[in-house]
Amino acid sequence: MFKQIRIFILLAILLFVALNAWLTQLRSTDWNNSLWIRVYPINADGHANTDRYIASLSERSFGDVEDFLQREVQRYGVSLEQPVRIELGPQLDQQPPRMPDTPNVLDVMWWSLKMRWWVGDVTDGLEPIEPDVRVFVRYHNPADFVLLEDSVGVRKGMYGIVNAYAARQYRGSNNVILAHEFLHTIGASDKYDPSNSQPLAPIGLAEPDRQPLYPQRFAEIMGGRIALSATDARIPGSLQQVVIGPETALEIGLIESLD
Repeated sequence: MFKQIRIFILLAILLFVALNAWLTQLRSTDWNNSLWIRVYPINADGHANTDRYIASLSERSFGDVEDFLQREVQRYGVSLEQPVRIELGPQLDQQPPRMPDTPNVLDVMWWSLKMRWWVGDVTDGLEPIEPDVRVFVRYHNPADFVLLEDSVGVRKGMYGIVNAYAARQYRGSNNVILAHEFLHTIGASDKYDPSNSQPLAPIGLAEPDRQPLYPQRFAEIMGGRIALSATDARIPGSLQQVVIGPETALEIGLIESLD
């Protein structure tokens, strides 16, 4: 009898956790209230210049993300004045678990479990009120000419890891990546070819009906790049050059259909 009661309690807890996660995800795309993003900067390389850059950050450093989402959400007819509110958290001194370079399904599952534990551990005591989404930005000194690791956004858990450069001239492109990974956390999917990062036509193009089709003038946020031709694309310098396309709008609840 005791064993059955214990199993029942564990199942009830799992059901509660799953229901809470489902309700959180549902609320994140109803666009009735602002979503609260808390950004945690991390010095990824231990460089003193990186620390100095992180010390210079403020919530205004991420204002482009708020402005972009306000512009695009309202373009789809949602009247919410401030769809997203970004708050800057304290610098963290721990690095997130690293995903294997060539992960299989089990590797991804194990990494996800470690990440969930890590997120809870490093933010313990830092959040009197839990944010809707957490984004951990790992800054690198650009003078080291390091090739940034892939960034990631995870819907189950609603967190993102952004790899960025610690210099003011990269702020625009850093914010493009942050917005991209944030949209992953609320259900948006990638719309580019992972083998070459080329935006997929037509869903990964900002102007799929443009004549001639190339070059595109803007990037679709989940397409990631401005397509210059069917085989060439460039990274947008800021969110002024980026839009949310209809397929992404459907995925995150801004529209109900593509008709």
